[in-house]
Amino acid sequence: MIVLPINTAKKFEIKFVQVLDESGKADEKLLPKLTTDELKELYEDMLLARVFDEKCVALQRQGRMGTYASGLGQEAAQVGSAHTLERKDWIVPSFRESAALLARGSPLAGIMRYWAGDERGHNLPQGVNNFPIAIPVGSQPLHAVGIAWASLLKKDGAVVLSFSGDGGTSEGDFSEALNFAGVFKTPCVFIVQNNQWAISVPRTKQTAAETIAQKAIAYGFEGIQVDGNDVLAVYKVVRDAVAKARSGKGPTLVECVTYRIADHTTADDAARYRTQKEVDAWKKKDPVLRFQKYLQSVNIWDASYETKVLSKCKNQVEEAVKDMESTPAPSVEDMFTYVYAEMTAELEEQKDYIVEMKRQRQLEPESEE
Repeated sequence: MIVLPINTAKKFEIKFVQVLDESGKADEKLLPKLTTDELKELYEDMLLARVFDEKCVALQRQGRMGTYASGLGQEAAQVGSAHTLERKDWIVPSFRESAALLARGSPLAGIMRYWAGDERGHNLPQGVNNFPIAIPVGSQPLHAVGIAWASLLKKDGAVVLSFSGDGGTSEGDFSEALNFAGVFKTPCVFIVQNNQWAISVPRTKQTAAETIAQKAIAYGFEGIQVDGNDVLAVYKVVRDAVAKARSGKGPTLVECVTYRIADHTTADDAARYRTQKEVDAWKKKDPVLRFQKYLQSVNIWDASYETKVLSKCKNQVEEAVKDMESTPAPSVEDMFTYVYAEMTAELEEQKDYIVEMKRQRQLEPESEE
């Protein structure tokens, strides 16, 4: 029998990065260099996102808002990523990225309007480079690669972050996006928030791969895994990935290992498919509490600071609620207005049809009973 030699073509490894452990103790060698003000901004944005999230869930329960997707427990993955960007850069969210959008300048009332069924929530201020909330699963990476490709062609130096969940990696769009990005070295960073559940489907049913980060290897670029409940680790990893993308060295896939503490949306009951024991174990890894402990250890956080910041966050959120609820009801035409900078012919036709139907209905005499 002839035995052919077997050679190793290539070896790969996936790094895992953690700066703060669950007690808030830092690995000094990995700490990113941030000023006191920058550390406070990270914490305050995380706290604002949590207060905002809790209020939106309450509004839905009261019938004042539609179905809402909570990001409870994922604040570090989103805020840490968003803080690495420059003003000219872009974020392409899915439907759970309220924290990232808030950190990047989206008005609180605007996000609330969207979840209340008002398309004017997508009418962002000039210069806020946040794409609209996207409900389709897995489509975001394709959009991000398209924007990044445009940035390369225009040579404007912008970097694009896309956000997906672990469930989104099972979609064909995800693979197509990564393949294109790898071939053309587009300046984008793919953030996958591996929160362990895609609605009721566990992470183990999404892929047989040991990590999601390793999927990048097949497309010719780096994948890295990070503790998604450690805001400093997320900031460090995504900052480096953004710098690499901006310098022309191509994309990176960042897997943020985190957990969805709340239900998938307010229309879901997660108790039907996961145990409270599992949820309680992850609550001990709370990203806000972990960062708070670190800030306390370096004499930035204390009870007085917490009271002040929490009061400010609550006031901001309550003002946003007033803004949302005091705004006159939207027009049916608004569903077409905030999709494209210039409306397509198809949308123009649909809009004209809706407007005509509305006009005719207004002309109809009231029926007599």
